[in-house]
Amino acid sequence: MRSFGSDNNSGVHPRIIRALTEANIDHAIAYGDDKWTRLAEEEIRVLLEDSSIEPFFLFNGTGANVVALQACTLPFHSILCASTAHIAVDECGAPVKLTGASLKEIVTTDGKLTPELVRPHLHGFGFEHHSQPKVIAISQTTELGTCYTPGEIRALADLAHAHDLYLFVDGTRIANACAYLNVTLKEITSGCGVDIFTLGGTKNGLMFGEALVPLRKELAAHLKYYRKQTTQLYSKMRYIAAQFIPYLSENLWLENAQKSNASARLLWKKMQHVKGIEITQPVESNALFFILPKEITDKLRERYFFYDWDESRNEMRLVCSWDTTEQDVGDFIDYLRQLTD
Repeated sequence: MRSFGSDNNSGVHPRIIRALTEANIDHAIAYGDDKWTRLAEEEIRVLLEDSSIEPFFLFNGTGANVVALQACTLPFHSILCASTAHIAVDECGAPVKLTGASLKEIVTTDGKLTPELVRPHLHGFGFEHHSQPKVIAISQTTELGTCYTPGEIRALADLAHAHDLYLFVDGTRIANACAYLNVTLKEITSGCGVDIFTLGGTKNGLMFGEALVPLRKELAAHLKYYRKQTTQLYSKMRYIAAQFIPYLSENLWLENAQKSNASARLLWKKMQHVKGIEITQPVESNALFFILPKEITDKLRERYFFYDWDESRNEMRLVCSWDTTEQDVGDFIDYLRQLTD
């Protein structure tokens, strides 16, 4: 079944399958003490042009987010994020449970925090009755498919650092942001003041696995212990790491994101001509948000799987994947036009 439900629904890129097969030989030392992990770590250092970086590999996005936030916080801290953030909406309270820190959710129109939105929440420092702000957490891309520019990230980083906060980037779709903005990974992470970020793989052609990249020494210091306590230390680490080698060295991370972005852009161009449709967010990545009458979307669901976004106004989300084809888009549009014409 082809769908636009999520980039989690797509298969694994053939080159990644080959990498897993190539790693599936003989025995290797467990828990990351293997040659594949060393090579994958080096690929991240090369990409960021920084030999001092110590990346960590984990199973999934929620785990990577939680481990990153554990490194940044103590239980009396607070984490500032958009009200739509994955850590606030889609992680079943894991960040709060496992850090002890509170989440301060900030309403945005496009999923993006700004210094102006964050500043009113920077208060109560040193007052024991209030949780202490410690992290500004953003998603790249956002849950609404929008992208932070390097300048927008720098502004948040400067604000964070002026108040002794960290800037964390949930980068599960950061490749899509790089593809849309035509920037390097360095330009939207270390190059603009990010302190720690995740580098997604699962939604972009990998079978499983994310990388966590601390950019400050104090944040790296205890990550291996947080990773273990959070049950994210994989004994057969070579199978996560082996995927990241061609993913990064052969530029699959960017090519896959370019493909999924291009499919979403094509979908957007064709959907603009559908009678009665409202596109609710700029299409800056591989996601598209739209509103149509419920009787139409109910019929659409008979053939295609996708998620509600805002049920109160029947807003839906479509997501393209690295393997979405022009035929997939064309078939979807043809059926949608049958329902709306």
